[in-house]
Amino acid sequence: MRMSTWLRQHLAALRALLVLTVITGIAYPLAVFAVGQIPGLHDRADGSLVRVDGKVVGSSLIGQNFTDADGNALVQYFQSRPSAAGDGYDPLSTSASNLGPEDIVDRMGTDDEGKPEIDASLLTTVCARSLAVADLEGVDGARPFCTRNGVGAVLSVLGPRGADGEVAHPTEVVSVNEFCSVTQQPFLATYRGTPVVCNDGADFSTGRIVPIYGPAPADPAVPADAITASGSGLDPHISPAYAAIQVDRIAKVRGVGADQVREVVAAHTKGRTLGFLGEPRVNVLELNLDLDRRYPFQG
Repeated sequence: MRMSTWLRQHLAALRALLVLTVITGIAYPLAVFAVGQIPGLHDRADGSLVRVDGKVVGSSLIGQNFTDADGNALVQYFQSRPSAAGDGYDPLSTSASNLGPEDIVDRMGTDDEGKPEIDASLLTTVCARSLAVADLEGVDGARPFCTRNGVGAVLSVLGPRGADGEVAHPTEVVSVNEFCSVTQQPFLATYRGTPVVCNDGADFSTGRIVPIYGPAPADPAVPADAITASGSGLDPHISPAYAAIQVDRIAKVRGVGADQVREVVAAHTKGRTLGFLGEPRVNVLELNLDLDRRYPFQG
């Protein structure tokens, strides 16, 4: 290849690089920014920020916690769903917990100081959250596969297995999420005629892991979004069902009627997108701000 041909090819490539850099690296971003400043689009382009008296208090697209410095719920506000993004609703750490329905066994570990610490499974986390929400809202926190003290109701059944993998005649049954250092009386006294014992830290991995449904209703009083985080960890909405169980608490602490609070909730409840996408939802931040405007908290 002659030098002049080589040089022309490289100059053409350089020109293409410069042109594409100007178009995609400068002109396009500026055009997008300019379109975003058009009246009606400006607020959305800037992050759908919500302001009160000129001060930014959040975004209608990103949830936030309504808790005090110790993480306790502020009783005058509707509570958001849990978040697995950083310390909660951190846009820089948006993520899910990546735990699935098979994460049902707690493990005993150690904290930073070397002291024993229970590493809770997703199931136990859900059970504990259900009890906490129930205590705050004055409803029944019982749910399937959870013990009454808020851990996963899971057994390890040891003994000879049949062809189907079942243990017909257990030799030992361990309540794997109830550690002997915490409780001596498991949630279940016997299983298939064998006494159930607490988890003393011995190896039970050879046993068959059996979740126990328990006496909880199929439709728990505490809805699923009150105890599970969204995939992004930033969901600003809760379900109308979760909002409904919070109404009485809000009405009591704000000194208004429950019907008045329900009216505000209804005003901030949106149906399915296009009538069939997603589920009905309530924006928690907008709801709480409207409550502050209509019925200020006097506590």
